[in-house]
Amino acid sequence: MSDDTIRLVTIGRILHRRWRLLAVLAVVGALVGYGTSVLFPPRYTATASVLLPGQWEERELLTQAEVATSSAVTDRAAAALDWSGVNGAALKDRVSAKASNGNIIKISGTAGTPERAQRLSDRMAQQFVAFATRIAGGSTESEAAAGPEALRKKVQETNRRISDLAKAADPGRTVEGVQARTALEKLRTGLEEAMKKLDEADPASSKASMVVMGPAPRPTSEAPPTRTQLIVGGALVFLLVAVIGHLAAARADRRLRAEAEIASALGTALLGTVDVPGERHTTEDRGPRSRVRRLLGVDTRWDAPAPPRSADESGRRTRYRRVCARLRNQLPAPRRLLVVVPEGDGIAHRAAGQLVTEAKSDPLLRMVEVSVAKPMVPDRDAESGALVVLSAGRWTAGDLAGIAEACADARHEVVGVVVAGAVRAGTKRSDGRPAESATLALAVRGHATGGSA
Repeated sequence: MSDDTIRLVTIGRILHRRWRLLAVLAVVGALVGYGTSVLFPPRYTATASVLLPGQWEERELLTQAEVATSSAVTDRAAAALDWSGVNGAALKDRVSAKASNGNIIKISGTAGTPERAQRLSDRMAQQFVAFATRIAGGSTESEAAAGPEALRKKVQETNRRISDLAKAADPGRTVEGVQARTALEKLRTGLEEAMKKLDEADPASSKASMVVMGPAPRPTSEAPPTRTQLIVGGALVFLLVAVIGHLAAARADRRLRAEAEIASALGTALLGTVDVPGERHTTEDRGPRSRVRRLLGVDTRWDAPAPPRSADESGRRTRYRRVCARLRNQLPAPRRLLVVVPEGDGIAHRAAGQLVTEAKSDPLLRMVEVSVAKPMVPDRDAESGALVVLSAGRWTAGDLAGIAEACADARHEVVGVVVAGAVRAGTKRSDGRPAESATLALAVRGHATGGSA
């Protein structure tokens, strides 16, 4: 799993084998989302639209949107609203503006009630129009607006004066009179062209005043994120984190599953694989924590393949006999061996007990359990070798190397390894003999203490 590409079938396996745990985590996430919605009261957002007639470039519209939420506008809006404890700085966090198609600036305001949100948007739009008009020269009280109007009056008065001078001049009798009349007409034409250019450059004449397009509609629903969105979002976030956590844990897993890798880590040869009828629960798994693990479905690995179905008991015993035969052929002479089983490996423990039973006295086997955290193997006495029995997918290369070193420290040669796997026991028995589960249970329990077989 650590080197495989993540596929949809992997996600499906997680959902299938961990659906109880994922359901519990989704409920927890939904509760967290509900608690978040309680801590943060609902908010409502209203939007007012301001029309900007005339020709506007995109950058000019963006500038107007920034002006709509500037401190100059928010300060005036806060003074107009006169809400307790709310100033212009506080309003800046509650309002926003954006330019849309059609030269429209949309100003949004967020408040705790629909009425306050509507009032906030309306006041912001009104103050924005007033402020923008004042800047552009649309106010009659502004000196900047009075300047062009006074200039127009001066130009009209000058035109009348030019007309009077033209009438008073000699009407074409002398050359000097004709030249004076021509100069006066050029002056009049120049003034008219200057006034035309001034009118074209005047923003108040080229772009009409901004207009608030009616009051902001009163909001009928909460602004996102709503309580429902927080609840659903919390459930989805917890579910996604749980799935990602499963995938990350599987990729970081370095436990060996292939028989060749296990044999290489121990530095010995693989003598074979044996099957053990799987037991859903053992006597050691009856505590409160074990019941909770079974309830959540985490008592079995999700990334381990489903146990195959075993044909019958005689087929399983045949595998054990073949392992014993290979072991006898490998040994130069009959001798006693230690069957080393990692502590906590229930499948390997049961397989070792069956192997001791099948071997009988050739070779003579004695089973011992070894702690993986601090491996310690009995010193060489009557035994002159070690046979390691373990299950696949539970131990890392470092764990197995520690067991091999412990055997070497006790002067035991590791003669081979047997890999045990759980299977679903069949209902038929081809040989017709009764099951030996009671005898095997006694054998396993007795040899776990170190007694000889």
